[in-house]
Amino acid sequence: MPVTIYDVARKANVSIATVSRVLNNSSLVSAKTRERVMKAIEELNFSPNVIASALTKKSTKTLGIVVPDISNPFFAELTRGVEDACNDFGFNLIICNTDNSIDKEVTYIKLLKQKSIDGYIISTAYYNDEIVLKMIKSNVPMILLGRDIECEGCNFDAVVSDNEKGGYLATKHLIDLGHQKIACLLGPPRVKVNLEREKGYLKAIHEANLKIYPELVGYGDFKVDFGYKKALEILTGKIKPTAFFAANDLTAIGVIKAAKSLGLKVPQDISVVGYDNTMLAELVDPPLTTISQQMKKMGYLAAEMLIKRIKNERTAGEKVVFDVNLVIRKSTDYI
Repeated sequence: MPVTIYDVARKANVSIATVSRVLNNSSLVSAKTRERVMKAIEELNFSPNVIASALTKKSTKTLGIVVPDISNPFFAELTRGVEDACNDFGFNLIICNTDNSIDKEVTYIKLLKQKSIDGYIISTAYYNDEIVLKMIKSNVPMILLGRDIECEGCNFDAVVSDNEKGGYLATKHLIDLGHQKIACLLGPPRVKVNLEREKGYLKAIHEANLKIYPELVGYGDFKVDFGYKKALEILTGKIKPTAFFAANDLTAIGVIKAAKSLGLKVPQDISVVGYDNTMLAELVDPPLTTISQQMKKMGYLAAEMLIKRIKNERTAGEKVVFDVNLVIRKSTDYI
């Protein structure tokens, strides 16, 4: 049988209320009594029931983060920032990985609700995500991280980066190097991030008066395999690009792999720009030119904003957009 607060009270020869005061750091308990209770807790290896405590405190001091793919370095970095903030503010964190499945997103959000967590950090939201929209309209303490959503007239928090600017900077860099046929590989079209990055790509193309080739634009996921297969398809097609803008570093690595498999050299034959500036960007051969996002800072701020809302120190309705910048390495060159 698990040790209970009753066992601690009996061993310390105090009331249950006194044990509760010690657990809650109340100043109403003498130092001598506190020491006796703490000794009993240690000897019995007692662990307070967080959920039971939450019923009285109305707080579990726990946040839940829902991410689409924790193996993606971008989401790992976001989550690390969230965890750092939780540690600084005395909160716990439950991490849920959906594998880009809407059904798993629904399941995990329901599970987190059953755990009586205090707030939700959502990094899986689609453009018109019904369950997230329902949470927003129900005034559930939550914040969107890394992804935005369309909800006219809604009051919600979001921490994102300037994706349109990122798409523009990546494409303009390639245009400035003399490239005219630039392929663009994006993630799922139902994710607003991709629509914004594509918008930046198209803005740079239009601005340079270049022709748009629909055949050179592809949607898939944010994984190496998609970048590899789609790049192979494009590079062996009728319209041959001289450069690729990939919506994340993993996709860009897939492009480099595809180019090499066809006997093409990067950047001599094909230039490649990624997105995120994860640690992989420096490890790949050649080192990847990419758009840098402030992932840890984004995650930290999102958790801090949510915790302050939970503590009633702020109200919802703030959207923070982090700046992005181009990091030039050795995967791009003049045509």
